[in-house]
Amino acid sequence: MFDVLVYLYETYYRPDACPEPAALAKKLSAVGFDDVEISEALVWLTDLNAMAGVEQALTAASTGTRFYVEEEQDALGGAAIGFIQFLESAKVLSPLQREIVIERALALEEMPVSLGKLKVIVLMLLWSQGKEPDALMFDDLFGSDEDQAPRLLH
Repeated sequence: MFDVLVYLYETYYRPDACPEPAALAKKLSAVGFDDVEISEALVWLTDLNAMAGVEQALTAASTGTRFYVEEEQDALGGAAIGFIQFLESAKVLSPLQREIVIERALALEEMPVSLGKLKVIVLMLLWSQGKEPDALMFDDLFGSDEDQAPRLLH
């Protein structure tokens, strides 16, 4: 599924440049993606778009602190939580965008969510909202996990 999402991100500069789901599924199949992967990716992306639309409608700012319940800690893992906190402190994610990222990560039913997959989730959220991270943040989001030292919060 994540290969399909990355392909969409790299192929279509804006989400509105994507064809309708039926035509997109045919194109993805022609490129060589498996029907199950395509279906999972399109359902996941549809759910993301539904949530992202809610985010754009709300403008309230949050000044609270996010505490993760045990189930979220287990599902996300320390690296993913640390990265989400980093993105929020760097103003890449709003509190509502953070919640969308968390929800979409939990929808994977993968424990813990790898940092690479979390980065794709963040990129897809920003892409679906027509937002683009600055060049340095883009490098951090698309960079290799092996090349980076663990990020420490102070």
